[in-house]
Amino acid sequence: MTEAPAQAPHSPMAAPGAGRTALVFGGSGQIGRPLLARLADAGWRVLAVSRQSQDARGGVRWLRGELAGCRNLPADVDAVLSCGPLDAFAAWFARGDVACARVVAFGSTSLEVKQASADAAERDVARRLREAEAQLFAAAAPRGIGASVLRPTLVYGAGRDATLTRIALLAQRLRGFALPDDATGLRQPVHVDDLADAAMACLDAPDAHAKAYALPGGETLAYREMVRRVLATLPRRPRLVVLPSALFRALLAPARLAGIAAGFNDAALARMREDLVFDAAPARRDFGYAPRPFAPDAAMFTPPA
Repeated sequence: MTEAPAQAPHSPMAAPGAGRTALVFGGSGQIGRPLLARLADAGWRVLAVSRQSQDARGGVRWLRGELAGCRNLPADVDAVLSCGPLDAFAAWFARGDVACARVVAFGSTSLEVKQASADAAERDVARRLREAEAQLFAAAAPRGIGASVLRPTLVYGAGRDATLTRIALLAQRLRGFALPDDATGLRQPVHVDDLADAAMACLDAPDAHAKAYALPGGETLAYREMVRRVLATLPRRPRLVVLPSALFRALLAPARLAGIAAGFNDAALARMREDLVFDAAPARRDFGYAPRPFAPDAAMFTPPA
């Protein structure tokens, strides 16, 4: 009687990224940090480029350099991801320094929001984003590389954003925050963790190749309500003061001179009245995008030490 061969011991299912290498730019940023952690947890071999030295983290190897001149990049990887400025990344990618099969890069909905701004600098931001997307897709197509661009709306969650964290810090400093009574434009704040999850899902989504996606948050709410929820998370609950729009505008000039409203231009003021709403359906259809509603806590607006 022939003895049956011994059964091979059961081996756990391999991680979805096992054996694959990802090259990440902007990994030290507010979206890059959670994305690096997810890549490592999924079994990817992660190479991250930074201008400054970084603390070693499990599963991530840091390369010192920048887009314009990092000399120790690998010749080829499975995927390249960018969480930094899209124009600089698109210019680097077009040179073809590193071979890859997949590219996922973060852009911004500012491409649409600021294209008709009254402020020339904001129009220039929109132009550079638009040209960067076109350059990225044009460079990827003839090389057979699947490229996707992800356009977040108003980002929060890591204490490093320039909008909601800035509002939180200013409200704590002044023990209150003022808005004009016409600050009723709709917003869709999106958490950094949801953006990192979106990038991970997009990586293995063939339907996402050669496409750009808006990534709004999971809830649409008025600007004033968004600010009210931010203030409600803070110690001593700073008061939200709603002023007649004419009075708010009159007080804005001295606030700028005092440095309280530095960088808050007339175009930003006008946008408080505008609905900045984007459709998440294409991202949901192509890679299961499912962002959370806006339910913040104080830690989300606490800058890292």
